Amino acid sequence: MNKTGRPQDFPLSNPRADRVRDVAKLAGRPARLKRGHFLAEGPQAVREALKLHQARLAAGAPGVVSEVFASEACLDRFPEFEELAAGTNARLATDEVLAAMADTVNPQGIIAVCRFLDVALEEVLDAGPRLIAVLCQVRDPGNAGTVLRAADSAGADAVVLTASSVDIYNPKAVRSTAGSLFHLPVVLGADAAAVAAACKARGIGILAADGYGTLNLDALQDENARRRLTGAGPESAYDLAAPTAWLFGNEAQGLSPDELELADHRVAVPVYGAAESLNLGTAATVCLYASARSQQPASVAT
Repeated sequence: MNKTGRPQDFPLSNPRADRVRDVAKLAGRPARLKRGHFLAEGPQAVREALKLHQARLAAGAPGVVSEVFASEACLDRFPEFEELAAGTNARLATDEVLAAMADTVNPQGIIAVCRFLDVALEEVLDAGPRLIAVLCQVRDPGNAGTVLRAADSAGADAVVLTASSVDIYNPKAVRSTAGSLFHLPVVLGADAAAVAAACKARGIGILAADGYGTLNLDALQDENARRRLTGAGPESAYDLAAPTAWLFGNEAQGLSPDELELADHRVAVPVYGAAESLNLGTAATVCLYASARSQQPASVAT
């Protein structure tokens, strides 16, 4: 970086240059796995990546961003990137180069090469989580990213993806998280049964989101709220304020019989209209927020 904060030297201008091709290869899973890096594209994702990078450096931990490529126009529009990218390997690049690097048809002027972020399940559980989203055989990158974003918004402590789920570092998945990938721990390649057993050993309840579940989420919330407000009445079937891991299944088949067996309860989100069901992202958001609201202090939740 020069004294004005802008990357030094002339912009990268050759879209066929070896470095450009190397970055572009990270859109593919083999290159990501080999290098342990992935792409974050666009101002929102790169901003959150750089914030995490600087926070980790300040804490004496390794950063997460190895390179940043940005156009002059992007830096003019978002001047905060000049400070956020301080200390990284930042380079100016032409629009043609950014287009060659990016996975999108219309890149947004900035790309970051980031190191893998996933952590071990034990690290998540040792932190005493109260809300976890577990994605079982979720194959669509957009859906996985949407659920991760919903989990972040609901204040969840982690997201776990089973071994048969999509690669969360897929460029479409990263974009779908809208920067949330850099906000909360993510566990990859997990075994659903092992996750459930480890959670139960820590006193974390397991709820399965299931359209045919015997518990109605709205009724369950009403029971919890009534008891919370009055301190009286019958015990609800499940205390939504308790530490909870929600299981969310495949977009088409839902949770498998074996996965359903892992849960303490199967919970259905009621459908009041003519739609057959909710999509994965919407159902996960409703379930996570039901737990999040119940876990808030009474003065906040009411």
